[in-house]
Amino acid sequence: MTLPEALLGNVPSVIWQAFWVFLRVGGAFAVLPAFGERSVPLRVRLVLALAFTAVIAPAISAPADPPGTLGIGSELAIGVALGMAIRLFVMALQTAGVIAAQSTSLAQLFASGNADPQPAISHFLVSAGLALAVMLGLHVQVAHYFIVSYDMLPIGAALQSSTFTGWAVDRIAHAFGLSFSLAAPFAIVGLVYNLALGAINKAMPQLMVAFVGAPAISGAALALLALSAPFVLGLWHAQLEAFLANPVGMP
Repeated sequence: MTLPEALLGNVPSVIWQAFWVFLRVGGAFAVLPAFGERSVPLRVRLVLALAFTAVIAPAISAPADPPGTLGIGSELAIGVALGMAIRLFVMALQTAGVIAAQSTSLAQLFASGNADPQPAISHFLVSAGLALAVMLGLHVQVAHYFIVSYDMLPIGAALQSSTFTGWAVDRIAHAFGLSFSLAAPFAIVGLVYNLALGAINKAMPQLMVAFVGAPAISGAALALLALSAPFVLGLWHAQLEAFLANPVGMP
């Protein structure tokens, strides 16, 4: 028996069971919203991943043997896929903010002041959405999400390309549909504004309607954001909760 085999043989089985769980959780924490953001230090992410592993491991039945190369790759890939499925909800908020900003001429307002190159509305919606999700127990819902994932994808199971592709396409389609639904009020206001601006310009060609209409649409957009943000964030969080509770059954 070689020295590595002797050392591995002395590792308690409970450590290997936790390591199996850590592979999936660690892969997800590379892209997981709130907990896996780029602004969160790597050491903090590592501690959070270990804490989630300690919560999830007792709730599942993991192998007591060390994982092979195929098992490590499979669990990491599953973890990244699970994390990206949640990340798509954040991307939906970002896309909704971009649509709202483009529709109401606010796309460049303070855009360069953010850490990410996105309009101010996107930055506001993402920050508020993540804060709301964390305050309403995102950590508990994510832990449940991981536990449920072992029923859908058992430990050591390879990702079936046909099943995974269909699930991923459904998730991406749902994210784009959600983003358009959240930005619908701003798109409607932008459409009405442009139609009214065209009618005024046709009736009074000598009037510089752009100078008159730009402050109006900016003010209307900010007022609409203040009025609609609670409803937009509430709808978004309800969709996120429904997915975390049932990641397979949700359309």
